[in-house]
Amino acid sequence: MTNRAATATRETSESSIELSLDLDGTGTSDIRTSVPFYDHLLTAFAKHSLTDLRIRATGDTDIDVHHTVEDIGIVLGQAIREALGDKSGISRYGDALVPLDEALVQAVVDISGRPYLVHTGEPAGFELHLIGGHFTGSMVRHVFEAISFNARITTHITVVGGRDPHHIAEAEFKAFARAFRQAKALDPLISGIPSTKGAL
Repeated sequence: MTNRAATATRETSESSIELSLDLDGTGTSDIRTSVPFYDHLLTAFAKHSLTDLRIRATGDTDIDVHHTVEDIGIVLGQAIREALGDKSGISRYGDALVPLDEALVQAVVDISGRPYLVHTGEPAGFELHLIGGHFTGSMVRHVFEAISFNARITTHITVVGGRDPHHIAEAEFKAFARAFRQAKALDPLISGIPSTKGAL
C-alpha cells in the first residue's frame, strides 16, 4: 500500500495556502487559516476523520473571509483526491449521524469520482449569521461544495434539526468527517477498486 498523503498549494491575488494531509493519520492537526472559527471546524474535521492535517493560509480577510475559506476548501479537496490515488481497497461509502447538543446532522459520502453536493436543512437565516463574529453561515455550504467538487466525491449533508448556528456548523463538519472516515477506510475484504466500472 502506498502512502496516502499529499501536499497542495494555491497562490492567488486573494489568498496564499499551503496544505498537507495524511489520510492514514491519527487526527492530529496544526491549522492556521487566519479565520479562527474555520480553524475550529477544520480541527474537528481532522480529529473525527482520523486525517492528519496541516494548513497555513493568509488572505484578504480584511475584505471578507470568503476568498480564504473557499480557497482552502478547494485545496483540501485537491489534496484528498491526490492522496486517495486510484482508490483501490477503500470502503467507498460512509454514513454518519452526529449530534451536538440540540443540533443533529446526517452526512453520507461516496468516493465516486463524480463530484456532487446535496446540502439541505439549515434553518432560515443561518446563512446570514456571523458565527464568532467573522464566519458567515453561508460559508459552510461553500466549503463542502469546494471540497466535494475538487475531491470528486458525492456528498449529502442534511441538517435534521438545530437552533444554535455554532452547533449546526460544527455538527455538519463532524458528520462529514465521520462519513469520510468510513468511506476512505481500507477494507481487507475488498480487492481492487470497489466499482463495477473498474475505476472511480
